[in-house]
Amino acid sequence: MRSPGDPTGFGRSTACNVLRVTAEGMTARADAVATEEPLEIQLGFEKRGGLRVMKSVSITMRTPGHDAELAAGFLFTEGILRDRSQIREIGPAPTVDGRAANGHTIRVTLHDGVEVDLRTMERHFYTTSSCGVCGKTSLDALHVTGRIALAPAEPVLDLPTVLRLPQVLREAQTVFDQTGGLHAAGLFDATGALLGVHEDVGRHNAVDKVLGAQFLAGRTPLSGCVLLVSGRASFELVQKTLMAGVPVLAAVGAPSSLAVELARQFGATLLGFVRDGRLNVYAGAQRLRTIGCAVVCP
Repeated sequence: MRSPGDPTGFGRSTACNVLRVTAEGMTARADAVATEEPLEIQLGFEKRGGLRVMKSVSITMRTPGHDAELAAGFLFTEGILRDRSQIREIGPAPTVDGRAANGHTIRVTLHDGVEVDLRTMERHFYTTSSCGVCGKTSLDALHVTGRIALAPAEPVLDLPTVLRLPQVLREAQTVFDQTGGLHAAGLFDATGALLGVHEDVGRHNAVDKVLGAQFLAGRTPLSGCVLLVSGRASFELVQKTLMAGVPVLAAVGAPSSLAVELARQFGATLLGFVRDGRLNVYAGAQRLRTIGCAVVCP
């Protein structure tokens, strides 16, 4: 299996000139902004009857780099792939003459005989539509996958360990220091050790890259891990952590109502506003060592 990693020549920040305005006046200066470019994810697989097809399954705006991990993480957390052994090849889609394309298309080719049920993509349509009416359909679709099974009280985390995670994540955000315009997702073990971190203009892309790297390395499900995101916790991010078997999602920002509902339905721990030495527990308080069920557990 081939994984291109960071395509050569792809920068995650783009130089630009800006006017800096202060009370003292305006000054021209060189600056950098986060790079944002489209990526099409193509899936090649064998249909019943032996016919091989190539289907475009998603187009996302992302920060270039780690596109293989992004594609694998997306297909894994959307329930299309279950194991890395299903992938025959993953890399930039070639042009007609066989040369590498412009980096805007990543192709995931599956082995013969791997069954693909693209009906699971219906859930992706609902979760990215941001439509409250679709909430029940999205939740029902997750139940149908049959892949989410979390240990009810593991791992058990020390509160000081959880409160240190945002600082560890922030120190690992190298491109954010240049641009101030990227989201980050970090995967930690129960002791607070950083297992992986990725930055992207999209919260969901950063999560897909982190989880996709673990998937390609054959380390899923991630039953003893904590995922920390630098922004808010949406339904889609809770869904992705559940599909990867991650029992704890922590966010620097706030969760949405559907994110809370989803975490509670599947027994996950959902933490919000994890910053400045405090946090809110929205679901799964039993996984925090200093918070027992004498406290009302969501």
